[in-house]
Amino acid sequence: MRKIIVSMWTTLDGFVAGPRDEMDWLQIDDQMQRYERELVEGAGSLLLGRITHAHFAGHWPRAAQDPEETQEMRGYARRVDIMEKIVISASGNIAAWQNTRRLQRVDADEIIELKRGHGGDIVVYGSLAVIRSLVELGLVDEFHLLVHPVYLRDGKAPFEGGRPPQRLELVSAEPFTSGVVLMKYRPVDRAPATS
Repeated sequence: MRKIIVSMWTTLDGFVAGPRDEMDWLQIDDQMQRYERELVEGAGSLLLGRITHAHFAGHWPRAAQDPEETQEMRGYARRVDIMEKIVISASGNIAAWQNTRRLQRVDADEIIELKRGHGGDIVVYGSLAVIRSLVELGLVDEFHLLVHPVYLRDGKAPFEGGRPPQRLELVSAEPFTSGVVLMKYRPVDRAPATS
C-alpha cells in the first residue's frame, strides 16, 4: 500500500509560514534540494489543496524549462510537472496543469482507495487544511519535517488547537550543513480511518 508522506518546512517554534505567508526564512542548500528530488523521484502522486496546486502550477512547469535554474532544480521541476497531481477542491476552480485530477473533499474511502493504488507514495506539500483533515482521519503515514534554525514568534501553525495530542515515533534525523534538520516521524497509535 502506498504511504501518504507530509513534507513540511518548519521553524524551530513550529510555524510553516509567517503571518502573511512569508517564506523568506527558508535556508535551501544542496542537501535539502537532494532530499526533495529523491522524495519526488520515489513518489507517484502529489496530493495538494487548491491554492498550493495553483502556486505550483504557476511555477514548476516554467522552472522545468528555465535555463537560469540549476540542473538540480530543473530536474525536480520536470519530475513534479509530469507526476500525477490530485487536488482537493470543493469549488472545482483549479489551475490548469497536466496530469491533474480533482477530489471534492478529503474523504476517507477515496483516500484509502488512492493508497491502495499502484505507483509510488503520495506526497503532500503545503495545503494545511488537507493535512489537518488527513491527520484527523488517521491517514498520514509519515511526516518529514525540515526544521530550520529560526524562530518567527508568529505565523501559521500546521495544526489547530483543541484536538487530542498525537504521539509520533522518530524514524530518522539528518542534519544539513545549513543548520536545517530533516526529521522523519510516523504516527503512533493512529486513530482508525472512518467513513
